[in-house]
Amino acid sequence: MLRVERTPDVARLTLDRPEVGNALNDELAARLIQALNELRGDTGLRAVVLAATGKSFSAGADLNWMRRMKDASYDDNLRGAIRTAEVFAALYDFPRPVIARVSGHARGGGVGLIAACDFAIATASATFAFTEVRLGVVPAVISPYCLKKLGEARCRRLFLTGEVFTAQQAHAWGLLDDAQPAESLDGAIEALLATLRECGPLALGEAKALLRGVVERSLDEARPFTAEIIARLRAGSEAQEGMTAFLAKRKPKWAE
Repeated sequence: MLRVERTPDVARLTLDRPEVGNALNDELAARLIQALNELRGDTGLRAVVLAATGKSFSAGADLNWMRRMKDASYDDNLRGAIRTAEVFAALYDFPRPVIARVSGHARGGGVGLIAACDFAIATASATFAFTEVRLGVVPAVISPYCLKKLGEARCRRLFLTGEVFTAQQAHAWGLLDDAQPAESLDGAIEALLATLRECGPLALGEAKALLRGVVERSLDEARPFTAEIIARLRAGSEAQEGMTAFLAKRKPKWAE
């Protein structure tokens, strides 16, 4: 259901339910959350790659799971929705960059997984859609992440129509960082990983926290928040090494 593979500095989480288009159910959601939680404290980790097997990246919510929830009480539905929302939060809040490797199509919650990641590179033939309205529901728990990536105007159209859009459109609209021929997909992922390896591991996590914190604050609130961050980091060992290496015209230790 979920494959977890680790190289010295990269973890690869691969959705492995190709028979149902890697659709999300409660078990897969729990496994994703568990894997991300286990990786959170790993200081040697530079990035996580979220991938999938088969012809679809993710078809969204598992229909069998949705069928069970259709007959469940409001309270059971609420608990299930909260558990599902935790998957997207775990990706968005993860303290290292998360890259979506999108080979195949994504629908509904599958698009939400992509939007919750920091980077997304897809095959040029991939397609995307928020199909929830065609089932009489809405893309509720994924909407915060999709709005951040696509913006309100674009989401207004895509949420209300459920229409399919292409990888080229997804790239132009901000959901994807790149769309590549299938044979070039892994090369593009590796190039991005190489770029991230040039960055301070701690700084990567701090940059993610900075982005979240500034967005949530007014300009007046952001001034002391950002000043505290830079003052704290400048005094830290990673920044000291980075600045020393720059002045000495050498690579910092983490990039050697």
